[in-house]
Amino acid sequence: MVQIAPSILSADFSRLGDEVREVEEAGADLIHCDVMDGHFVPNLTLGPMILEGVKRSCGLPLDIHLMVENIPFFVELFAPLKPRYISFHLEEEKHAHRVIQQIREKGISPAVALNPATPLEPLRWILPEVDMVLIMSVNPGFGGQKFIPFTLEKVQKLREIAQRLNPNLIIEVDGGVNGETAPLLRKAGVDILVAGSYIFGNSDYRRAIEVLKG
Repeated sequence: MVQIAPSILSADFSRLGDEVREVEEAGADLIHCDVMDGHFVPNLTLGPMILEGVKRSCGLPLDIHLMVENIPFFVELFAPLKPRYISFHLEEEKHAHRVIQQIREKGISPAVALNPATPLEPLRWILPEVDMVLIMSVNPGFGGQKFIPFTLEKVQKLREIAQRLNPNLIIEVDGGVNGETAPLLRKAGVDILVAGSYIFGNSDYRRAIEVLKG
């Protein structure tokens, strides 16, 4: 069954500890943490102190998505939290293989992220080295955006490529995930659905997660 990773970017930060405990009780599988530096994307979000508090507040593993410049620095900054995944954007990193090794040496599963318009071709050489690929189905930087339809085909193509190069690859999708897009993404072969506003904007977290899981 597909896993659900609520994105705390859409949570109520005045009661963040309660929010992550509530989605854990509602059946979430991971906590998705969008780290933005105000340079790679036009927004500034989470630092290690906030995520340390999130980690203490629930028992779910963290899924850290770096939308930053100077990626190796941020890997070192967040590695002590021992998240399950750290993903970084191929659009930003010139030495992707080196960063993948850096993440794995920390005992963390390495992942790479692609913006909607970034082609899959750059993945060819590193796909066997990563545990997960995060396909952005909105342009990164802000929550609550609408799903970009062509990313569905991108997911399907990635699953086909992965069958040859890395059959155990986990595919995650982030952006515009809701009750309408989730069934399409599940059918396309997605393993993890990231959802922010659809979950945290719903009065019934359990029901929202059940709908996404199908």
